[in-house]
Amino acid sequence: MSNLQSIKQRHGIIGNSPALDHALDTASRVANTDLSVLISGESGVGKEVFSKIIHSLSPRKHNNFIAINCGAIPEGTINSELFGHEKGAFTGASTDRKGYFETVDTGSIFLDEIGEMPLDTQAFLLRILESGEYIRMGSSKVLKTDVRVIAATNVDLLDRVHKGKFREDLYYRLSTVPIKVPALKERPEDIYMLFRKFANDFAEKYRTTSIQLNEQARLLIENYSWPGNIRELKNVVEQMSVLSEEKIITAEDLVSVLPNLLKRNLPSIRKNGKEDDLQEREILYKLLFEMKSDLNDLKGLVFELVRTNDLNMPDIRSYRALQSPDFSRPEKPAESNYRDSFLSEEEENSETTPEGNNLQPIIINPAQNHYQHTEVVEENLSLEDMEKDLIQKALKKHKNRRKDAAEELGISERTLYRKIKYYNL
Repeated sequence: MSNLQSIKQRHGIIGNSPALDHALDTASRVANTDLSVLISGESGVGKEVFSKIIHSLSPRKHNNFIAINCGAIPEGTINSELFGHEKGAFTGASTDRKGYFETVDTGSIFLDEIGEMPLDTQAFLLRILESGEYIRMGSSKVLKTDVRVIAATNVDLLDRVHKGKFREDLYYRLSTVPIKVPALKERPEDIYMLFRKFANDFAEKYRTTSIQLNEQARLLIENYSWPGNIRELKNVVEQMSVLSEEKIITAEDLVSVLPNLLKRNLPSIRKNGKEDDLQEREILYKLLFEMKSDLNDLKGLVFELVRTNDLNMPDIRSYRALQSPDFSRPEKPAESNYRDSFLSEEEENSETTPEGNNLQPIIINPAQNHYQHTEVVEENLSLEDMEKDLIQKALKKHKNRRKDAAEELGISERTLYRKIKYYNL
């Protein structure tokens, strides 16, 4: 931990978040090796600072270090910038020129925005990483270099690999040791510390009193997403230091400078499959409620049969004895049985069989006529009538919404419209 604190003090790093400490620890561990490092993170998180940390802790710290932004060099000249060229290699090449890999030999080179590097340049870089060899533009002589390559990106390189814009072999060669620098929104506990650091630096530079935040303003900056990360926070501090007449900054003062501070990252329901899960869950709940209702109706029907037919209910314990024991349920007392929930006190005192149970057949009283005479009606087997009836039911169910009815029937809306005209519905 003391080693990390010394690194932070030496390079001006503010923060104590676990994600930041993990990235710094990885950088310090890999510094003593010659392994290639790929630093990833959003724009403005300080990836170049990590490259300088790796170089300063490495055996190459007394040799040259150079940072190159690959996205800022035109595609036509980047090969010359990195590997050099011979006189007459192209129009305007009036003299020989050394490239960065030659001038920084035995040192370290930081390639920022590596994802913007052209494909032909990527092939030359891969050769340097694998064998240390390169060729100047317009030359056939193979040169050697011993350079530690540290790359950085703010885009998903694997996504560019899948799109054919970045070499897969170069990606795996660069990312021998990956380091993820956390964004400012991933370390909210460090935001106020950084604010105070920038405010004090500005006040010391211009010999003024440092600005401070009240409680509401502090909560506001700690809950903002900061898409520009540390660079954006520093700009806001400098703006407030110049524009604010008061040294105690309120939430209203911050919003006047940066209205986007009111935007919050609130949780929301993701729609990649979650919406379907909610619908299925709702259907399941509805089915369970319907099953419960059906079970209550069945209980009522059994109770009514027992009451109207003067029946004796069998002892449920005699059936349980034939089943495997269920240890998950507490055993009922012997004097409590299933019939208690149906029979009245007068029926409970009725005579039982000598064996002590009521296993008697259910016999309907023949004196009561519980059923009406039935009449057999011949079923209509006409396909057209059945189709017409289904269409009517679907339209009634969906309140004449033809699109929904067509989906219910499994036919197109045009076919449904034709059927409606055919059956004159």
